[in-house]
Amino acid sequence: MDFSLPAATEDIRSRIAHFVAREIVPLEADPASYDDHENIRLDLLDAMRARARAAGLWCIQLAPEHGGLGLGRVGMAACYEEMNRSIFGPAIFNSAAPDDGNMMVLEKVATPAQKARWLAPIARGEVRSAFAMTEPHPGSGSDPSMMLTRAERQADGSYRIYGRKWFITGAAEAAHFIVMARTSDDARKGLTAFLFHRDQPGWRILRRIAIMGPEEHGGHCELEFDGLTISPEDVLMGEGDGLKVTQIRLGPARLTHCMRWLGLARRCVEIARAYAVERHSFGVALAERESVQMKLGQAAMSIEIGRLLTMKAAWELDRGNLARKEISMAKIQAANTLHQAADMAIQINGARGYSRDTVLEWIYRYARQARLVDGADEVHQMVLNRFLSQEKADFWRWPVAAP
Repeated sequence: MDFSLPAATEDIRSRIAHFVAREIVPLEADPASYDDHENIRLDLLDAMRARARAAGLWCIQLAPEHGGLGLGRVGMAACYEEMNRSIFGPAIFNSAAPDDGNMMVLEKVATPAQKARWLAPIARGEVRSAFAMTEPHPGSGSDPSMMLTRAERQADGSYRIYGRKWFITGAAEAAHFIVMARTSDDARKGLTAFLFHRDQPGWRILRRIAIMGPEEHGGHCELEFDGLTISPEDVLMGEGDGLKVTQIRLGPARLTHCMRWLGLARRCVEIARAYAVERHSFGVALAERESVQMKLGQAAMSIEIGRLLTMKAAWELDRGNLARKEISMAKIQAANTLHQAADMAIQINGARGYSRDTVLEWIYRYARQARLVDGADEVHQMVLNRFLSQEKADFWRWPVAAP
């Protein structure tokens, strides 16, 4: 692959970088910028979103006809990394999970009528959304075949949904939902994706689950479905296509996590380097100590490895491939790199890093979930082993250009 960015993409990346540095990063130091769940205050978010939109940096992942800039996955990789140099960045550019993944899957598979009703309001920033798949034990987690939530078809063609979901990101603030439910016992065609609005009866939020880290807007919630009625026109793709929907949504969404996490990892290194230069101990700056130089060098290399894996996966997606193997490798590398970079930066900053004088402790608590969300490390390692068993030496094959 060619690693050079088109001039138009580089212009967007550069403008995002300047906007983040000038407009967003300064907000992090003001306690008044935060809501009760340690994310950007919603009224401030709305004001900043208006500025991002005015700067022409809104929803870069969507096609122009849906209000975006039409960047491919490779361009998104470069730009999302810049966005998440600030902990507030992705939400301000309307590129944060779960809206990001929901918009992309709706853009790809929804009907024109569904796009007008369910996608357009999210793309305009008028509503937020959620993707309800994960269930409490013994229901589905990383294995959708274990799904217990069921959708029963009625005589009039509608469906009624019964079951429970949990750790549903953004549910407390979401208006538009995609919920996965079982419609048959078929191993490949047993799941179906449904669209619903928060005002529809037959479901409720049982609780907002407290977590160790800062939360996305709307938290991580446990939901109960007790007869939610879904019209046939609100089935996404078709009955039995739920597994396809999850594959289409979750692969690219995992990769956008990687893009964002690498931006946060870079921010950790930047904070660590700046402090190492100014902090003197026993007559020399920390930056002059070999042990500190080794930590920073290792972090820089790990970030670059993550970037290369992420870019390769993005390139494969842009070529029309599923990139499952590449996404799994990028997911493991980016998640662990973020966690290690935050830990390293706190260590170099000492007590300052452990305090709230920097965003490092925020990033550190947030980073621990990266190795769990969208498939734990171990799940992706098993995926890679499955590819290795199938492909053997071809696991490492190079793509060959056509003559």
